[in-house]
Amino acid sequence: MESMVVSEQLLPLKGAYNFRDMGGLKTHDGRKVKKGLIFRSADLTGLTAEDIRYLKTFDFRLIYDYRDKAEADQRPDPQIGRERHERVAVNGEDKATAHSEWEPETFYKTFTREKFTQVYEQMPIRNASYRRMMSLVAQPEKNMPFVHHCAGGRDRTGVGAMLILTTLGVPFETIMDDYMLSNLTLVDYHKELFEEASQYLTGRALKQFEEDFSLHEEFLEASMDSIIAAYGTFDHYLTMEFRITSDVRERIKNFCLE
Repeated sequence: MESMVVSEQLLPLKGAYNFRDMGGLKTHDGRKVKKGLIFRSADLTGLTAEDIRYLKTFDFRLIYDYRDKAEADQRPDPQIGRERHERVAVNGEDKATAHSEWEPETFYKTFTREKFTQVYEQMPIRNASYRRMMSLVAQPEKNMPFVHHCAGGRDRTGVGAMLILTTLGVPFETIMDDYMLSNLTLVDYHKELFEEASQYLTGRALKQFEEDFSLHEEFLEASMDSIIAAYGTFDHYLTMEFRITSDVRERIKNFCLE
């Protein structure tokens, strides 16, 4: 079942990991997210000329990047067609919610599942990147089809996908299944990461890192729990964080659902 879902959502690209169409997911009211509107991905720097030709057919309006400047400068996104590119760092340019994230030795040696869960708790609250992204989602007729992505398309993008899909009325269990698919779509990406980790960790410590760094349901649950703890309901969160009122939300749904 999972492999069938993966092959249905995953785009056949040679140069990008985890590039998926978020369409096809069912909502509480029995509708479905339209295909060809909202896409999620890892970074796009390795897209081949053939990949770009294929992606041009989607006529993207926007590519939205959650990475910080150093990441984006090192692995820049190519222009695919006529789309606009925007980048607002989820962790802040000063890595405010993931202090050691991009210094490899420190990252691998100090990584714990508990600490990473705390990063997920912090991500959706008063975050300039998600505020900007959701303001663009609130004007779907101007900004879709669009792609949102980070480095691996799993953590920062996973939280962004949760915000979009919950706004559209997709049940949390479905969102969680979609989130956990990245463990399948990122096997090669994780392998590369674990090879790098093996320069700093060995034996049991390396095995522990491989286990802890894989996606776990508790990560995304921490983000949603944090929203409910801070705002009481997701509806209230949408209004207070993003000024997405029930009327605006209905308009987004009517554009994105079928």
